[in-house]
Amino acid sequence: MYLKVQGELREVIVEKKRTTKNTYMRVKEDGKIYVTTNTFTSDKKISFILEEHLKDIEKMAILQEKKKDYQERFFYLGKEYEPVRTPGNDVRLGEVKVFIGDRVDLAKWYKKEAETLFKERLDFWYKNFSYTIPYPKLRLRFMKSRWGVCNVKEKIVTLNIELMKKMPYCLDYVIVHELSHLVEANHSSRFWKVVEENYPNYKKVKKILKDYE
Repeated sequence: MYLKVQGELREVIVEKKRTTKNTYMRVKEDGKIYVTTNTFTSDKKISFILEEHLKDIEKMAILQEKKKDYQERFFYLGKEYEPVRTPGNDVRLGEVKVFIGDRVDLAKWYKKEAETLFKERLDFWYKNFSYTIPYPKLRLRFMKSRWGVCNVKEKIVTLNIELMKKMPYCLDYVIVHELSHLVEANHSSRFWKVVEENYPNYKKVKKILKDYE
C-alpha cells in the first residue's frame, strides 16, 4: 500500500492486532508510514482513514525531515559548527568550525562530554532545590522521544545525551523537571508549581524543546 504525501509516494506498513481497538498512524525516520489497527479493519477502510488524515501525516513527514536535517548537522551547547573531517581520533571546536577526527565515534564523544556537564548541573540544582529530596542516581543515554526520565521508586534520573546539542538552559530545565518528580510523581498542577518554584521560566524552555520533538 502507498500514499501520496506532498507529491511523493510513501510506503504504508500496516500491522494488524486483535487487541488494538483504534487505528494509529505515524511517520518514522525511514520516511514510511506505519499504521497499527485492528485485525478486522479492511484495507479499504485503512486507505480512507489515511486520506482523511492526510494533513496530519504531512505534518509528521515534515517533522521527520527536520529531525533528519538536524541530526546531520553538528551542534554543541546550542551553537552550530561547520563539521570538517580530519585524520585522528579527537574533536576540536573552533570559532565556526569543528574538526572531527575520522576515527571519532561522535555518539561516544557526546556521551563523554555529557558525563561531566550533566553531573555538574545535577549537583547544582540538587543543592539549590527548594525541597528536600533524595540524591538521585544519574544515567545518560540517547532517547528518541524523551528529554529526561525519573524513576521515582528507584531514585534514578535519566537524561537524554541529545541535550548536549541544545542551549544549556534546556538541560537545566530538564533536570529541574525530573527532580520535581521526586516531590510529585505525576504531572499534576502541584507538580508544575514545584517546577515553577525552582525554574520560573520553564514554560518558554518547555516550548523550545516541544518544537524540536
